Amino acid sequence: MNRSLQAMHLKKSKNSLNAMSEISTINILVVDDEEIVLLALSETLEQEDCYKVFKASTVSEALEITKTQELSVIISDQVMSEMTGLDFLCQAREIQPHVSTILITGVLNLKTIVAAINKGEIYRFIAKPWIREELLTCIQNAVHRYELIVSNEALQKRTQEQNATLEVQIKQLIEQQENLDKAHTGLQENFKQSLELCHKIISTYNPMLGKETLTVVKLCNAMMEDADLTPEEKRTLQASAWLHKIGLLGVSRSVIHKARRHPDELTENERLLIRNHPTYGETIVSMVENLTEAGKTIRAQYEHWDGTGYPDELHKEEISLPARLLAIAVHYSESSLSNERTIKEIEKLSGTQFDPECVRIFTKATHLVNLPKRVKEILFAELATGMILAEDIHSPSGLLLIPEGSCIMPKTLRKMTEHNEVDPITERLFVYA
Repeated sequence: MNRSLQAMHLKKSKNSLNAMSEISTINILVVDDEEIVLLALSETLEQEDCYKVFKASTVSEALEITKTQELSVIISDQVMSEMTGLDFLCQAREIQPHVSTILITGVLNLKTIVAAINKGEIYRFIAKPWIREELLTCIQNAVHRYELIVSNEALQKRTQEQNATLEVQIKQLIEQQENLDKAHTGLQENFKQSLELCHKIISTYNPMLGKETLTVVKLCNAMMEDADLTPEEKRTLQASAWLHKIGLLGVSRSVIHKARRHPDELTENERLLIRNHPTYGETIVSMVENLTEAGKTIRAQYEHWDGTGYPDELHKEEISLPARLLAIAVHYSESSLSNERTIKEIEKLSGTQFDPECVRIFTKATHLVNLPKRVKEILFAELATGMILAEDIHSPSGLLLIPEGSCIMPKTLRKMTEHNEVDPITERLFVYA
């Protein structure tokens, strides 16, 4: 991460921390047997006015604090007399599993970094001497991670308590989609949580579809602000945005990947599976009471303004307004082009594939929201120099090989290829388009 990005992230993180500090105290434990370093770290954090800092000059003292105080972050030096910082942080995580741990050391060694992240589940690694802004950004990210984990755990607990029946029905959806009619009661009781649960299922089945769904949801939410939609149409568009990929459940990731990258290689049965997924999606969603219009909108996501789309070759206003907006968002999310080129492509298709007024609404929305970076899924064999990773690459045994955000250089690709020959990497990779 370069300095300009760090500055932007630091400003954003501070706003987030100010909001979190109104909710609860942010406790941070600093551990170092060098009094000067301990004092420097503590004073740096205390100047931020949003942290309560606990200091410990020995591991014994640090473990005692860990047992009695709820901590968001623990910062520990690596070289200490009682034990190494890595060993201490491992013990601390046994006491507080959710705490974010940061290791500080003067020994900058890649093997040490990888070992710390994998063996001790260390959140971040900071080298001495540190830069104040980088240190604060790292700690703010660590606090955000802790808050997110705690919030997610609380949400999951509430969801399990309030929607036990719905959980069973959603699991049955993965195993056999014929039981969706049993889920409608739970969907009515908690509409938003139900949509998010469906998205989690799609993301678990195919992470790439999950990423595309979030992009569609973000765009549709932005376009709703300017579109002349009734409250019911807004609800229909929101539900359709979350569920428009549901018809692809059961279609293998390899077939979806082939459809995106090498469509000419699809067999006839595979082509029909991909082409008919809007129809399958309508069938599944329409089984839930009050989502019939969302089902129709999902069915029409590939209809064209000029009547050349599918499955029903609808023309102009025969396509509902929510479906016309959804079609643009879906096209944007599935494009392999850059953000700018995709926007220009959509503008070029105004009047033929897309409703001109909806294109205007889309263009305005792109100026009002921060569009996510384009991400595409590739096989290891497709990895090439110059690509930037959108997710970490791990070995089959779970070890971190290359972190997210790394640019693939020739030397890196050569080493990864050699590693793959010895220990094949079978997971799909995600890179920024």
